[in-house]
Amino acid sequence: MIQFRDLHAQYLALKNDIDKGINEVIESSSFILGKQVNALEKELADFVGRKYCVSCGNGTDALVLALKAYNIGPGDAVFTADFTYIASASCAELVGATSILVDINLETFNISPISLEKQIEKVIAEGKLKPKAIVAVDLFGLPADYEEIVKIATKYNLLIVEDAAQGFGGKIREKRACSFGDISCTSFFPAKPLGCYGDGGAIFTDDESIADRLKSLRAGGKSPNDKYDNREIGTNSRLDTIQAAILIPKFHAFKDYEIKNVNEVANLYSSLLEEVVIVPRVPTGYLSSWAQYTILLKNSDERLRVQQALKNNGIPSMIYYPRGMHQQQAFKKYGLEDVDYPNSVEATKRVLSLPMHPYLKKEEIEYICSIIKKEIE
Repeated sequence: MIQFRDLHAQYLALKNDIDKGINEVIESSSFILGKQVNALEKELADFVGRKYCVSCGNGTDALVLALKAYNIGPGDAVFTADFTYIASASCAELVGATSILVDINLETFNISPISLEKQIEKVIAEGKLKPKAIVAVDLFGLPADYEEIVKIATKYNLLIVEDAAQGFGGKIREKRACSFGDISCTSFFPAKPLGCYGDGGAIFTDDESIADRLKSLRAGGKSPNDKYDNREIGTNSRLDTIQAAILIPKFHAFKDYEIKNVNEVANLYSSLLEEVVIVPRVPTGYLSSWAQYTILLKNSDERLRVQQALKNNGIPSMIYYPRGMHQQQAFKKYGLEDVDYPNSVEATKRVLSLPMHPYLKKEEIEYICSIIKKEIE
């Protein structure tokens, strides 16, 4: 049976190294912040081109810790995409700031620089909040438009937090995801491009003082040399050693061949489907890590038919996302309306994500595409 993201096939390919790593941790009994955590952090920092990597408990915590490290809080406005997972917006709310939702570019599903500047100007004109940060989401594996985002951030003196929970492994020319902006975050949730076997996350920075503060904040706010002398109120968000031991061989496979493989899968999908649906667009000079392969159907009725046809043939598919952030109960308090998020709303009605992983076989891709073509044509 075709899997949406086949973690079992990946495990079988890496079984010996994963099992060995888990056993070494158990034998050492160093379950929290063991040597594998430090080793993983160094490898990840080197890979993305940052000086420091600080791991943590999950991707949401990574975003919250990043905002805390820069003292973002009450009275501050944090701008992020309306079409994304809630963590990209809830991180601001969790530190007491206000999340300002921004429409997307329908071609890339990432934040629209034009809409971003309009929202910044709107907040400034209202005068109730101080614009402080942009949480730029690398959705579905594709880095956001950082060339334009950096221009806007510079113009308005805003912090850029890269939310690369889905983007780890992507690139813009020779610069890798998790190296954009002032600080970057990713997630190791199992279904992400680089996932562990539980929850996990990481934060990347070039600022030593920020890295030191992050290490303190993830461990209750402890002082560097005395964990019982807490210098501020932090949280308990540490990547456990077993997850680090699992991630190390998975990371080696990821950089050695999995990124290449998922791009070959995406290219085959697009070549087979480009005449019947709108396939994902990767701008020139960009590389996606394909957290999702998401097509656009004509409308919600066509999507429903295609999804049902796939289901009838044992093929899983997912709708990421069925509603924009502004349509969710948690953000109803802001009184936001669909008219301000036309591209986000359009995406919710038409997107469909297909099975996507490095171990997907050519004949499986061809079978999936044949079902879609038959239903549409």
